[in-house]
Amino acid sequence: MQDLIEKAMLDGVILRQKCSQSLIKPLSDAAAVLVQCLQSGGKILACGNGGSAADAQHFVAELVNRFEMNRRALAAISLTNDASVMTSIANDFEFNAVFSRQVEALGRDGDVLLAISTSGDSANVLKAVGVAEALAMFSIALTGRDGGQIAKHQGVGVHINIPHTSTARVQEMHITCLHILCTLIDETMFGEAADVHK
Repeated sequence: MQDLIEKAMLDGVILRQKCSQSLIKPLSDAAAVLVQCLQSGGKILACGNGGSAADAQHFVAELVNRFEMNRRALAAISLTNDASVMTSIANDFEFNAVFSRQVEALGRDGDVLLAISTSGDSANVLKAVGVAEALAMFSIALTGRDGGQIAKHQGVGVHINIPHTSTARVQEMHITCLHILCTLIDETMFGEAADVHK
């Protein structure tokens, strides 16, 4: 057990070191897009499956409520929360439409889609990116491995990739990236001495 614990910890450290420089530009670019969206009155839609669904919800909670500073609530919606909506879409159409149908209903020009997939090949996330592109939304992809089909989609404006084959290690880095984005949004929009009503 000790060996497994040490290996998991060390693998995570090595991956963070590997990504510490390569992720600066995509994270900076993504933060700039998110800030522009929020400052212009747009909203962020986030989606993913399984652990990525939890990450989407986590990120949205940090924006709507607060991260590390008190400030006004920011407009964000997780597309993974409503069981009635998701199951009705899956039942009446197909499971691959559970996110794209919601993007069609809620997304507008100027909004941003945060598409999370550890494999980069989640069909329902890929379909959501396609609908977002048709609506003139900007898409940010958060992937693992080689980025899969999502990385190749022309609708993806910023691609944040964790080049690792372990889903667990990728997801650990995904939540780190999402926390960094929260920090960048808060500091850019509100600064250290932010007025909560700004």
